[in-house]
Formats: sequence, C-alpha cells, structure tokens
Amino acid sequence: MSRSAHPAGPRHADVMSEGHYLAPADDLNVLDEKVWSRTVTRDEHGAVTVGGLTVSRLAEEFGTPAYFLDEADFRARCRAWSDAFGPGADVFYAGKAFLSRAVVRWLKEEGLNLDVCSGGELATALDAGMPAERIAFHGNNKTVEEIERAVAAGVGRIVLDSFQEIVRVAHVAQSLGRRQRVQIRVTVGVEAHTHEFIATAHEDQKFGIALAGGQAAEAVRRALTLDGLELVGIHSHIGSQIFDMAGFEVSARRVVQLLAEVRDEHGVELPEIDLGGGLGIAYTSDDDPREPHEIAKSLGDIVTRECEAAGLATPRISVEPGRAIVGPTAFTLYEVGTVKPLEGLRTYVSVDGGMSDNIRTALYDAEYSVSLASRTSDAEPMLVRVVGKHCESGDIVVKDAYLPADLAPGDLIAVPATGAYCRSMASNYNHALRPPVVAVRDGEARVIVRRETEEDLLRLDVG
Repeated sequence: MSRSAHPAGPRHADVMSEGHYLAPADDLNVLDEKVWSRTVTRDEHGAVTVGGLTVSRLAEEFGTPAYFLDEADFRARCRAWSDAFGPGADVFYAGKAFLSRAVVRWLKEEGLNLDVCSGGELATALDAGMPAERIAFHGNNKTVEEIERAVAAGVGRIVLDSFQEIVRVAHVAQSLGRRQRVQIRVTVGVEAHTHEFIATAHEDQKFGIALAGGQAAEAVRRALTLDGLELVGIHSHIGSQIFDMAGFEVSARRVVQLLAEVRDEHGVELPEIDLGGGLGIAYTSDDDPREPHEIAKSLGDIVTRECEAAGLATPRISVEPGRAIVGPTAFTLYEVGTVKPLEGLRTYVSVDGGMSDNIRTALYDAEYSVSLASRTSDAEPMLVRVVGKHCESGDIVVKDAYLPADLAPGDLIAVPATGAYCRSMASNYNHALRPPVVAVRDGEARVIVRRETEEDLLRLDVG
C-alpha cells in the first residue's frame, strides 16, 4: 500500500481533550522547542536529528523502540540548576526519575548531588563513584539492610519518614558506631495542582510525618534525644509536575514555623530545609515550565522572607529536581506497525512499544506530544491515537495528537520528554523486552543501558 492509499480518518476537526480543544499545529513538520531537547532539529532531508545523528541512522544501529538521551542537554540542565541556586544551596538530582551509572558520573562531573530511594539506586550511585556524602537516602519503608548499607557507606543524609524509622536508623547508626545526619520529612497539608496519585503533601497519604496534631514536633523531640542521630533539617515535598509556586510558598511558611517552634522549645536552630522537587516540564505546547533561575529566586525569596518574619537565620536550602533535568533530555523512537482508521472518530497508530516502555499515560492519564521523525510530509493532518502492541485496551502512548495523513507502516515517530519515569518504570508486561537507553552527543551515540534480550528473561525464570 502506498503512503497515501489508506483512508486517513478525521482531518482538521478540532477535538475536545481533557477540557481544552486540541487543534492541529500550523505545520506538523515544525518541532516545538519547548518539548524537545536542545540539540534536536531536522536535517535538510526532513529527518529528526539529535546530537547531529538522524533517527534513521540511530534506528538502524540500535533498533526501536529505544530511548535517545541528549547528553549535552542533560549536562546543560545540570549546570543551569547548579548555577541558579549557587554555592549557598544544594541541588540533589532525584534518581528515581532515571538512573544509570553513566548518569551518576555526569552528575558527579557537573557538581550535583543525588538522592536515592532504594537499595538498588544506592548501589548504582556508589558503584558509579558518587561520593557517599553527596547522597541523600529517601523512602517510606527502608529496610534494615538498606539503612545499614547507607550508614556504613557514610551517606550525607537519611530522610526519616516515620516514628519507627527514627528508632530504626538511630539503632543502626549506634550499632555501627556512627552518628548519622538526618532530616525529618513532614507533610504540610498542601496539595499541589497535580494528579491525585502524585500529590504527596496532604495528610491522607503514605509519605512523611504530619504537621497536624503536633506529630512532626514530636518526631523532632525524639530525634534530638537519640545519640545515633544528628538532626540537621526538615524535608518537605508537595507533589509532582507543578508549575504554580503558590504551593511552595505555603509549604515553606509552615516548615519555617516548625523551625521556629523547634528553636523555642529546644534552643536549636536547624541549619537545613529541603523543599523537594516536583517542578513541571513541557510535555505538550500547552505546558509552560519555569526556568531554574526563576525557581531559585522564588524559593530563596520565600524562605528568606519567612525566616526573617520568624526571627530565624536563613537555613541552607536544598531542592531535588529529577524530571526537570532528565525529562526533556530524551525522546522515545518507535516504528509504526499498523495504521487503522475508524471512520468519524480517529486513526489508531500502533507502534512497536507501548505501556511497557511508557506506563505514564495509562497510570496518570499523562499527555504527550508526537512527531513524524523519519521524514517530513505535506499531507493534511489527521487525528490519531498512538497505541502500543500489548494485549490491553489501555495501552495508549499518546491519547490525542495530529500526524500527517500519509503516515504508513515503517515510518519512525518520536515522542519527546520521555527521559523521566519511562525507562525507570518500564516493565516486562507480555514478556516485552525493555528498550535501551542510548546517549547521543556531538555526532556519537553509545548505549548506556542495553536492550533486554530473551535470554535475560529466561535467565530469571528458574522454574
């Protein structure tokens, strides 16, 4: 079948999507720089390139589906966050967004710290040479074994998430002859404007110790009495994919109020405050993220103002961008397998990946953009839904978007802003093989996380 031989389904009609009208872009060949990494462009033949390499060449060498990570962009974003906050603050990259040994080395070289939330992430960080004192260890249910490894390694912070964990970490530290630096994670009653399942600061959720009812104050009392702990600050995280700074202002005010109460009761001014991460990125042209220098100024002003009002010295601020650094640096490249028009509705475009390499659309109702990557086209736009190859009706990669009406099997399409929470949440559903992560920089590409093989799957199946 020729590229233009199949019916294309609805064209030009605006459609309602999540409360707003989705209309085709004026030119589907133009890449919206908001959602792509810095080195992504089209070459003279119309193919998308990253780091000077075309997607066709990358697909031929590394296959599809695959994540292609713009290393120069990743490093530039690390520097932007570090420069924005300066030497008087700490920037911890949130490893849960995406972590590999190569990423750890980049973070180390660019001067960022790292937060981890599992034994596996800690092992990756230490194996790749991140100094332990530049690591913070999160998690709502750290095992004794994980705590022992973290304390023995000398991690810079352990973030305490419950009353039981206060005792658990203190016991481990004392048994190892250490005094572990810790922060207490508090829930401040602020619900960020985000999806229900990624809003983490209201009381009815699993993370942290609530300010309400004096629980956080009691946690501070207990931590200050235990010889194995050195309480250095308070930690707060209010959600994810946040654009509005108002939630941070309320959170900072309540955390500073707790610091003042600690001073008044115990005569101690805690030297650190960690405001977490959760800053949003652009997945579509409707998203409008803030630049790091704007965020740094806003958070700095908020904390300074609240501390002055409370008569406190301004503590050292920490932040934890993960998605905001790695999210925009990568895209997922797929090959189109089938194009199925549904008359009067939309065209279903099936690709060789799906929810096993990007669960966020199914899990969070997340929105993404998509572009024809292997060529340009002058065909009219058609409304599409990009879906995967899994035996699941919810296997959707991009809910609603426009692609050229001459899209055909064998074309390459790319979904930008997939650097965060795609490979890290990838699965073997239907025994799919998880895609590789390929770093691209200055005309060179190298695998930093290899593609899984059937041998990998069978090796784990010992039955």
